[in-house]
Amino acid sequence: MEVASVQAIASFSLTTNTIPAEFIRPEKEQPALTTFRGPAPEIPTVDLSDPDQENLVRSIANASREWGIFQVVNHGIPTDVISNLQAAGKAFFQLTQEEKEAYAKPPCGQSIEGYGNKLQKDLDGKKAWVDHLFHRIWPPSLINYNFWPKNPPSYREANEVYAKYVREVADKLFTNLSLGLGLQGDALKEGGGGEEMVFMMKINYYPPCPRPDLTLGVVAHTDFSSLTLLVPNEVPGLQVFKDDRWIDAKYIPNALIVHIGDQIEILSNGKYKSVLHRSTVDKEKARMSWPVFLEPPAEFAVGPVPQLIDEENPPKYKAKKFKDYAFCKLNKLPQ
Repeated sequence: MEVASVQAIASFSLTTNTIPAEFIRPEKEQPALTTFRGPAPEIPTVDLSDPDQENLVRSIANASREWGIFQVVNHGIPTDVISNLQAAGKAFFQLTQEEKEAYAKPPCGQSIEGYGNKLQKDLDGKKAWVDHLFHRIWPPSLINYNFWPKNPPSYREANEVYAKYVREVADKLFTNLSLGLGLQGDALKEGGGGEEMVFMMKINYYPPCPRPDLTLGVVAHTDFSSLTLLVPNEVPGLQVFKDDRWIDAKYIPNALIVHIGDQIEILSNGKYKSVLHRSTVDKEKARMSWPVFLEPPAEFAVGPVPQLIDEENPPKYKAKKFKDYAFCKLNKLPQ
């Protein structure tokens, strides 16, 4: 299936110094007009190896309440595991268009997995300056290797090794997030699908853009996952909406960026906040990121954890199967 890749449009656009009209965002969204340039607070950084357990729980809980996002350092994923993941993803996007299209999303639109650039419905017909590749990396029963590139040959091993480590980090985060709400350590993981939880890898490729002031790589959104664990490359671009301002995220080498997603906000009954964020693009360099979305199984219903509900704290969200939640979100329908 032929994909109208942004990569190909970018190559042409760089020679004309213009971008097609469908990529130009309305003024209220254009990064040049809406990015805050003054002194701004930094996204919290959490040392996951902190031996003071109470301090670690407090740091993660505060960041999740106040920001919905934090960066983790000393997370236990070796630097070579991260660099191998990045090298394999970068090599895939350097393949010819024909080779990449061998992994294109099925035309029926039934699968989010595969190579392409269409994701959320845009009611104004606008497009984002990004191509992507989605595929599951866990559990083994749900992996479809048809969507895993065979070239470069290192791709499969790089992703399988990363999956092993990222699951360990996820368990540690879920435990600390649960304890931060006064719950048992396994409460949020179990409430989000337990051992059946799906780990969905996405590679975002944002080609160089002649007019980064006018477009976005990914428009403002919250993630519909429980958690998102993201590896960026060295080209900055992630922005977070905080105190009515769009703030740039600082690049920290080898840190993981953790997003609180919609399902954790629901499970926590609103105590933890799903982060509103977007991606800008660069004029000179390709920006890339490797988010892994931790999602409940399709048929699994997620609602507020019962221990957090009482007369003074009624449920703010209704329990809903994840597949129904995702369908509504992707199609801009009310939940």
